[in-house]
Amino acid sequence: MREDRSTRTWLTLLLALMVAAVGAGGAALPAATALDGGPGGGPGGGPGGSSPPAPPADTTVPAIGRAWPVGLRPSVIRGWEPPATTYGRGHRGVDLSAAPGTPVRAVAPGRVSFAGRVAGRGVVSVELNGTGDPPLRTTYEPVRATAKQGAEVAAGEVIGVVEPTGSHCPASCLHWGLRRADTYLDPLSLLPPWLLGRGPSRLLPVIGVPESGARAVP
Repeated sequence: MREDRSTRTWLTLLLALMVAAVGAGGAALPAATALDGGPGGGPGGGPGGSSPPAPPADTTVPAIGRAWPVGLRPSVIRGWEPPATTYGRGHRGVDLSAAPGTPVRAVAPGRVSFAGRVAGRGVVSVELNGTGDPPLRTTYEPVRATAKQGAEVAAGEVIGVVEPTGSHCPASCLHWGLRRADTYLDPLSLLPPWLLGRGPSRLLPVIGVPESGARAVP
């Protein structure tokens, strides 16, 4: 009898502990829900919580470019290769063939937001007009800046020259990047089709139009 009572006592205590554990788990549920932005004061929740995460950056790029950064139609040594993750490997821009001293031009109108050196390389950044908030920002390196920070520049205006050192290409090149906030985008998407596919200029024959100063023969 004593063993039966002892056994029942232990079972009663064990059952009480289990009930208490379940109750504790149920009380913890609101806090867990708060981590997902629900009620409870966690991130994105009620009073005392932090603000909700910012929406993803706009990845649309209007084709507002009116000039290549270098030359008329430079060779693309390496294209844009977006990384799979934020810190993954990739190529966050395009490399354009350009000899040292080549003039570097703004592809679209904007304001020079930075002109200086980063990790030993000359860098120029231009925030593009009318591209939203935050605006699109183009970057050029390695470039010795001729435009001043804060200056307004027009499309095609020279903002610097390619430096002889600092390029990560086997030969000299210009690295051209495009960002909106912290999101990297393809800079070639700034250029309209007529500029991307433009070849060398050709003179076409003119038929039926008399030359200037020519006289009709009777």
